[in-house]
Amino acid sequence: MFRVLKHCSYLALCLIFILNSCTSRTNGEGKKIVTNPNAMDKEVAGQIESTLNKLADNSGKVNDSMSLNMQQIVSEFYNKNDHQPVWSSTEKWLPLADSLYLFIKNAENEGLFPSDYHFSNLKILKDTLDKDSVARMNANLWTRADLLLTDGFMHIIKDLKQGRLQPDSLSLNKDSVLVDKFFIASLNKLIEKKDLNGLFVSLQPKHKKYWELKKGIKRFVDSMDRRVFTHVTYPFKRGDEKDSLYFIKTLQKRLAENNCISAGKKMPDSTELSAALKKYQAQKGLKADGKYGREIISSLNSNDAERFKRIAITLDRYKQLPEKMPEKYIWVNLPGYYLELVNADTVVFESKVICGKPETRTPLLTSEISDIVTYPTWTVPTSIIVKQYLPKLKNNPNYISRLGLKLMNGKGEVINPGSINWAKYSKGIPYRIVQGSGDNNSLGVIKFNFDNPYAVYLHDTNQRYLFKNASRALSHGCVRVQEWEKLAYYIAGNDSTLSKNRDSLKYTADSIRNWISHKERHMIDVKNHITLFIRYFSCEGKNGVIKFYEDIYGEDKQLMEKYFAKK
Repeated sequence: MFRVLKHCSYLALCLIFILNSCTSRTNGEGKKIVTNPNAMDKEVAGQIESTLNKLADNSGKVNDSMSLNMQQIVSEFYNKNDHQPVWSSTEKWLPLADSLYLFIKNAENEGLFPSDYHFSNLKILKDTLDKDSVARMNANLWTRADLLLTDGFMHIIKDLKQGRLQPDSLSLNKDSVLVDKFFIASLNKLIEKKDLNGLFVSLQPKHKKYWELKKGIKRFVDSMDRRVFTHVTYPFKRGDEKDSLYFIKTLQKRLAENNCISAGKKMPDSTELSAALKKYQAQKGLKADGKYGREIISSLNSNDAERFKRIAITLDRYKQLPEKMPEKYIWVNLPGYYLELVNADTVVFESKVICGKPETRTPLLTSEISDIVTYPTWTVPTSIIVKQYLPKLKNNPNYISRLGLKLMNGKGEVINPGSINWAKYSKGIPYRIVQGSGDNNSLGVIKFNFDNPYAVYLHDTNQRYLFKNASRALSHGCVRVQEWEKLAYYIAGNDSTLSKNRDSLKYTADSIRNWISHKERHMIDVKNHITLFIRYFSCEGKNGVIKFYEDIYGEDKQLMEKYFAKK
C-alpha cells in the first residue's frame, strides 16, 4: 500500500513538473493552452506571425465569421514590431485595450458604426477572457483579440482622418489618400503616449461646424428611436377624394406614432390635423406652421437610423474640406438654404438663399468671387433654352419677345425671332437670348461672378417674395441671395481695407449704393478675391442639438445606399 501511494505521489509530482515546465500545449481544435502566464506573450507573438502568414494567402480572412479590413497595414505593423502583442500582456488586458474597446463600443457617439471595428467578435472575446480563467490560458484567443483590436484601430484612424466617402473633385484635403506609414506611426505614437482620446481628436477636422455637429451626437444617439414607422406617400392626387382620404388616414397614423394625435378611427378635421403637424414640427425643430408639404413628409419618412447615417455622411463631408480654411470665405449650404460670410472662424452675417430645383441642381464647387455687376443683363443658359424656350419658340416665334427677351447673334446684333426657322434646331441655337438690365431682370440689381464651368453665379432676384418659403429649391441653378447688399458692401469694404493703393480702387460701398440708386450698369473688378464654397450638408449642430435639413437632391440617400446600406 505504501509503495502504491509513493508511486502515485511521484506521478503527481512529475505531472506538475511537466505542466509548469511546458510553455504550451494543444488542447483541442482552436486552442493553444499556455500554463505559464510569463510565457504567454512569446506564444502570442508566434501565433500572430503564423496567423498573418495564413491571412496573406486567404484575403485577410481569420475564419468564416471574421476577417481583417486592413490586413496589409496590420501585417506591416507587426512585422516591424517582432509580432509582439499590443493590447495584452501575461494574460491581462493593457489599459489601452480597455480604452479602445470602450471607444469601439460607443462608436456611434463619434458618428461611427461599432460593427465596422469588429465589436461583436471583440465583445465575445473580452467577455470570455474576463470571466473564464481557463480561457485566459488560450493563446489563440489573445492572438485573435490582438489582431482584431489592431485592425479596428487602423480602421478607426482611416475613418476619423479620411472618412468613408470616396474622394471627388471637391476633396481638396491633401490627405485624401493615407499612406501605410501614417497608420503605423499613429499606433506607435499611441503605444508611446498612451493617449487614445488625444490621438483621435488630433486626426479630425478643425472646422468649427464639425465639432458643433459632434456635440449633438450623443444626445441624438441616447434618444434614438430605432422603430420602423408608417410610410406616407406624397404628393397625392389632388382632386381625387379617395387618394386624399388615404393620405390623411396615413398621415394621421404616422403622426400618432409620434404621439401627436389620436390613432382612433375618427378622421381628424383640418384644425386637429394642423395642431398635430405643429406638435411634430416642434419636436423636430421644423417651422411650426401646421402645414404639410415636401419638407415635413420627408421628415416623417426619415427614421432615426437613417438620420444617423446622414450625420455620418455629413461628418465625412467635413473631412473632404481643406485642413485649413481661408481666413475669409463665403459658405453656401444648399439643404440649409443659407449663405454665411465667415471671417476668422466667426460668422459676419448670414443670408437666406434660393438654390436650384432638383431637376436643375446648383452644382457643388469651390471658387472665388472675381467681379460684381450692378444692373446686370441675363443671358439665358443653353439648358433652359433647349428644355423650356425652344419647344415654345417652334409654336410661337414671338414667345421670347413677349417675355421682354432679345435674340442676338454673335456680333451682338438684335435679330427678329420671327425670321428664324426654329424647327431645324433641337440641341441648341446659334444665338443668345438676353434679358436687358432693369428692376424686372431675373438677376435683380446685382450679380457676383466666380469662375466655374456651369454658368452659375450668386445674384439678387426680381422674385424676392420667394425668400418667405421654407423650401427654397426654386432656381434654374444659380444661387439667389436675399442679403445681397451686405455681401456687396462687405466685399467693397474688404477691398478698401486691404488695398495698398486705395486711390487705384475704382469703387467703394458708397459707389455701389450710388450706382444702384441711379440704376447704372457697372462691372467691378474685385481685388481681394474671397473664396466661395457651395456645399451639401443636410444636418448641423446648434447648441448641442442636431438640426436636419431636407435631402433636396437625394444626395444623402444615394450615399447611404452606396456606403451604409447594410448598417
